[in-house]
Amino acid sequence: MSNELIINSTPKGDRIALLQDKRIVEYHLEESEPHFSVGDIYLGTVKKMVTGLNAAFIDIGYEKDAFLHYHDLGQNINSLNKFTKDVIAKRQQNGRLDNFKLEAEIDKLGKIEKVLGKNSPILVQVVKEPISTKGPRLSCDISIAGRYLVLVPFSNGVNISKKITAKAERQRLQRLMSSVKPANFGVIVRTVAEGKDVEELERDLKDSLAKWELGVKNLLDAKPRDKVIGEMSRATSMLRDLLNENFDSVIVDTPELFQEAKNYVHNIAPDKEKIVKLHAGKTKAFEQFGIEKQLKMLFGRSVSLPGGGYLIIEHTEALHVIDVNSGNKSNTEEDQEATALSVNREAAKEIARQLRLRDMGGIIVIDFIDMKKAENKKLIQDIMKEEMRTDRSKYTILPLTKFGLMQITRQRVRPEMNVQTQETCPTCGGTGKISASIVVSDVIEHNLEHIIIKQNEKKPTILLHPFLHAYFTKGFPSLRMKWYFKYKTWVNLIEDTSLGVTEFKFHNKYGEEIELNG
Repeated sequence: MSNELIINSTPKGDRIALLQDKRIVEYHLEESEPHFSVGDIYLGTVKKMVTGLNAAFIDIGYEKDAFLHYHDLGQNINSLNKFTKDVIAKRQQNGRLDNFKLEAEIDKLGKIEKVLGKNSPILVQVVKEPISTKGPRLSCDISIAGRYLVLVPFSNGVNISKKITAKAERQRLQRLMSSVKPANFGVIVRTVAEGKDVEELERDLKDSLAKWELGVKNLLDAKPRDKVIGEMSRATSMLRDLLNENFDSVIVDTPELFQEAKNYVHNIAPDKEKIVKLHAGKTKAFEQFGIEKQLKMLFGRSVSLPGGGYLIIEHTEALHVIDVNSGNKSNTEEDQEATALSVNREAAKEIARQLRLRDMGGIIVIDFIDMKKAENKKLIQDIMKEEMRTDRSKYTILPLTKFGLMQITRQRVRPEMNVQTQETCPTCGGTGKISASIVVSDVIEHNLEHIIIKQNEKKPTILLHPFLHAYFTKGFPSLRMKWYFKYKTWVNLIEDTSLGVTEFKFHNKYGEEIELNG
């Protein structure tokens, strides 16, 4: 299975698409304005204690105070609070903990007012981004994620991922990490560490320790609401979590992002550095790889299945509902049970992809087509489990009920990803009435003549809808060829499916947009 990461920089932020065998399976938009990302660590202030919820609201600079529950304090909150106060008071100048005396762990069933005081400083980590009307969700169980390991300050345990099942390998990793980790730091060994040698694991541990040291240095002079440790960008964090021998290419379309990705891959896997490439084509990266078209097809209310069936995806405040329909598949199988099984198999695979693609979370209820045989119901559940195996979010899948309903819970730590798939007509603005659309070709030719003759532009480029592109380039001689003979300069035409059928843009030979009058 081939894996490709395509990163497109836009004025609103970076768009990131993960492709598996050319099909998009994950899509993220990393906004350019300040954002509270999962993994960021802030110096917050306790604003309000809510005894009834056994929780507190913390000010970290978001418009709504962030939420911190007692169960998210972590057992070593007293050690963290003592360390934070020591660093702020300059009694502790670095992040080393070998001479730091850990405080007693808190009671798992205790009360938050016994641990925190109003207006006191507190070091917190974002575990869930602001979603809908809610502020960020926080934890004081601080951790620094690396490629193979997760570093946990104020702890001494070594925990191995449950997905590493070989007893000998678990013992090897346990012995290895126990011998190399510093005092008063715990380590969680990630699944990808299986089979890795000591040099790679030790280098990853040192990188995480350096990140912690830098955070403590920032904390020395930090003010309330300051970010102390920032999670890496969404693109590089995906590389950290996903990069393996099956990764074919990482394609970015700006020199700055290219350098960032190349440097990161060089640090974590020097042999993979050559897979990072700068997109140099005249066509946009998302356009060239067919991502724009896939996004429009995959984020609608209705999603087609390869065999003729389709899904209807509805979103409510409480849960997500997915209805599976057979469509024109009904007459292609020998009986109703076979038809239902065939459509449900395709639906299970597509639903697993949709959950990851849209980052749907909370409760998801799927109404599969009714099947009578118990083995068929079990098969659909097994397919869903297998397809969701690569999902990085925590999830639970329940068996189909007697009504053919499957219930899934999936952890949501970021706002759900949505792409606008319905467009307002660019000409009528949604009124339903337009002037004759055929005149758009005349408007383009009029503007072209003005730009070349009056403004003396050479080799202009026109971005336009594929319909218009075909109109100007098909046939012999094509209209574009006639322009060449008329104006003695070549006009470059580029298809752009993000434009409406009557929209177009002119660029000069340097790629700058040309302002048009009227």
